[in-house]
Amino acid sequence: MNVEAIVAALGLEVKCGREGLGREVTGGYTGDLLSDVMGNSKEGYIWITRQVHQNIVAVASLKEHAGIILINACEPAAETLQKAEAEKIPVMVSDLPAFELSGRIYNLLTSQS
Repeated sequence: MNVEAIVAALGLEVKCGREGLGREVTGGYTGDLLSDVMGNSKEGYIWITRQVHQNIVAVASLKEHAGIILINACEPAAETLQKAEAEKIPVMVSDLPAFELSGRIYNLLTSQS
């Protein structure tokens, strides 16, 4: 399943990085502690967080994530969007809390197996 299919299935708002919507999503990681995400997430994962600062883009780029989803309708900082656009990393926003969004994405990904 690619990022674009997740956007469509969950009604996510794409803030930037549309050119990366074709990336394949191989799993997901939910977390706000950057060191935890760096240590435990994997390439191709979609990252679910409430962090909005530009350091999330650095982590997503380093780990080669498929994209970043911000929860609870959190709005990314302008610098975050600029950096994500330059790195071609999709940043999306959901109204859902992390628990519910994680479950829905898990169900989408496992239904494809």
